[in-house]
Amino acid sequence: AGGTMDLAYVCEWEKWPKSTHCPSVPLACAWSCRNLIAFTTDLRNDDQDLTRLIHILDTEHPWDVHSISSEHSEAITCLEWDQSGSRLLSADANGQIKCWSMADHLANSWESPMGSLVEGDPIVALSWLHNGVKLALHVEKSGASSFGEKFSRVKFSPSLTLFGGKPMEGWIAVTVSGLVTVSLLKPSGQVLTSTESLCRLRGRVALADIAFTGGGNIVVATADGSSASPVQFYKVCVSVVSEKCRIDTEILPSLFMRCTTDLNRKDKFPAITHLKFLARDMSEQVLLCASSQTSSIVECWSLRKEGLPVNNIFQQISPVVGDKQPMILKWRILSATNDLDRVSAVALPKLPISLTNTDLKVASDTQFYPGLGLALAFHDGSVHIVHRLSLQTMAIFFSSTAPRSMDEPAIKRPRTTGPTVHFKAMQLSWTSLALVGIDNHGKLSMLRISPSMGHTLDVNLALRHLLFLLEYCMVTGYDWWDILLHVQPSMVQSLVERLHEEYTRQKAALQQVLSTRILAMKASLCKLSPCTVTLVCDYHAKLFLIAISSTLKSLLRPHILNTPDKSPGDRLTEICAKITDVDIDKVMINLKTEEFVLDMNTLQALQQLLQWVGDFVLYLLASLPNQGAPLRPGHSFLRDGTSLGMLRELMVVIRIWGLLKPSCLPVYTATSDTQDSMSLLFRLLTKLWICCRDEGPTSEPDETLVDECCLLPSQLLIPSLDWLPVSDGLVSRLQPKQPLRLHFGKAPILPGSATTLQLDGLIRATGQPKIDHLRRLHLGAHPTEECKACTRCGCVTMLKSPNKTTAVKQWEQRWIKNCLCGGLWRRMPLSCP
Repeated sequence: AGGTMDLAYVCEWEKWPKSTHCPSVPLACAWSCRNLIAFTTDLRNDDQDLTRLIHILDTEHPWDVHSISSEHSEAITCLEWDQSGSRLLSADANGQIKCWSMADHLANSWESPMGSLVEGDPIVALSWLHNGVKLALHVEKSGASSFGEKFSRVKFSPSLTLFGGKPMEGWIAVTVSGLVTVSLLKPSGQVLTSTESLCRLRGRVALADIAFTGGGNIVVATADGSSASPVQFYKVCVSVVSEKCRIDTEILPSLFMRCTTDLNRKDKFPAITHLKFLARDMSEQVLLCASSQTSSIVECWSLRKEGLPVNNIFQQISPVVGDKQPMILKWRILSATNDLDRVSAVALPKLPISLTNTDLKVASDTQFYPGLGLALAFHDGSVHIVHRLSLQTMAIFFSSTAPRSMDEPAIKRPRTTGPTVHFKAMQLSWTSLALVGIDNHGKLSMLRISPSMGHTLDVNLALRHLLFLLEYCMVTGYDWWDILLHVQPSMVQSLVERLHEEYTRQKAALQQVLSTRILAMKASLCKLSPCTVTLVCDYHAKLFLIAISSTLKSLLRPHILNTPDKSPGDRLTEICAKITDVDIDKVMINLKTEEFVLDMNTLQALQQLLQWVGDFVLYLLASLPNQGAPLRPGHSFLRDGTSLGMLRELMVVIRIWGLLKPSCLPVYTATSDTQDSMSLLFRLLTKLWICCRDEGPTSEPDETLVDECCLLPSQLLIPSLDWLPVSDGLVSRLQPKQPLRLHFGKAPILPGSATTLQLDGLIRATGQPKIDHLRRLHLGAHPTEECKACTRCGCVTMLKSPNKTTAVKQWEQRWIKNCLCGGLWRRMPLSCP
């Protein structure tokens, strides 16, 4: 199992003369579904003053960490991301809770507009209220054709609903003194907070966790820290009564840990150190860890409904039949480990894998599935992945250079002087294929967890695991960076093909919803292999083309309001597909030109986008004679009937708008003054489109078309297209078994990625003018405007809009929250593009 987990990279703090980053106690860490990681440190200066910091980084650029001075007066005890991965809760030992959200939708700019306070009462557990969205992954059906069979929506009620069944947002926390506090966010922005005692006899709560039931209730588990005391469970109901938040609590069955009921070991593990529900929406299963100074034991318990036996006397009076038997809820132990080294941190899987039977007899195919394992970190520096129900070890990682033998008992190991480096906080990624750990020196380590869990899987099965998780990310919208960690260059082609195959099996409506997400996914996969790197440009150009096409079509308005079903955009598509004429003016005659009338300022504002369409058509046609060289970007468009059809429609729209305002037309540098460049390009484009359109038989472009395209460079100046910059991220540069050593706040000089080939038009020389990839504006060699870049694809655009026209606003509105590829934005320093 040695090769199951390996280190991808480590990132540590620079030593500064006047202040040092020291890991906070306790250390909190959280990983969002957008692959943002938040963790805490304390910044200590010469006067021993502490500043409590929250750091947020994206896993692709860990050095570009954003540190927030949290303004928490006491140690931060909890960090918790919401289900969309874009808001963060932090809570401290003074009872203060803050809600952080992105300022201007930038992953490296955060603000805290709201929060709540239970003064002087430390928070021990914190969670967002459940929004009622729950998917179940059916691993046993990973071969099914429909996404609906593989990932089914589970009936789950939100913790609280607004009028019309909309889930209400808010958070719930548990304090040391046994209070539960709930804050609700009203749509108006107001925060309703209410605090209630968990039970009448309040006691100290050292550890707590929160889970949700399908019926909309909340379950809270608490322990006072002593293994001699019971672990208590409470049901919490939240409601809004006359504009006030109301909390009702009810006691549920409690349990004593098995290790304390065994007389021989009664006092061996005096403290309960970890208490966790197996998942936020699995309130029936709980994981407990009891420890001494040197060792620990872990137990997994399950809440079951059991029939209550009825005394014979009562049986004779009224016999109990079937359903009428009285039932009680009882905690039963599922499994327990042997004595282990002392546990320092626990990380639970977030994948909602549905096991058809929750017993330990798991189907052999899914037995070693990554999402079934939870991670335990030990004080000796090792990390074990154990099965979430049977607690059997599935994989081991040793942080020290000298791995110990697996069967050597923890007790017999020689004690080294001083504390060894071990993880104080850990989190598993949303697909369980990566693990982040923060150690007692404040260093961050990123581990890969093999999808095979150390068991020899043939390549096909490994591919199937990765494909299944990619599909899961496609359906949920989660970021898939952690899956890319495991994709070898040799797998890329096969994964892209199989992903496309699975996508084409879905219903047309679902295909339309996922159409841009699959392109972004293919682009990020193709980045990992030198053979497919040019396709990255093609997929991004395709995303850009789809966006331009839908925006420009949405500007068209029907001439008369009570028009039939079809919009002008749909009619345009239909007519262009029907009329295969190579003359642009003959196609134009069939359209109602009054639907294309737009304000002159709007047309002028769109000129840069129309210029890109014109340049792209010219570039594609000029590269047709070289189609045997797939290393040129744009190659895949030459046989893509749908995209060529889209370009053809846009050429017609541009032609009509050019009649209204000639200055909005694409500018071409022609050798002859009398040449009609638009007509020439439309004619050649139509001939190429006829060769590969979906409706007709496909054929190779004939020689006359190729010859005419060969002549294009002598008739028109071929533009150099600005393809996307090569990403400065990590994932394409990570080598197996060679972890990268990085420093926070210091951009690394990364080894050249496997894909940085000196391709035509792909690499920008330093000092060359930069471009705004979404507005197609030139920014100059040293931009003076503030820019933002995508964390996923490296696309750069200005933060503030230089243009105020409605059409341009409509275009820019698309990119406020996310990039073209769905990635998050981060603010860029002015010095570097």
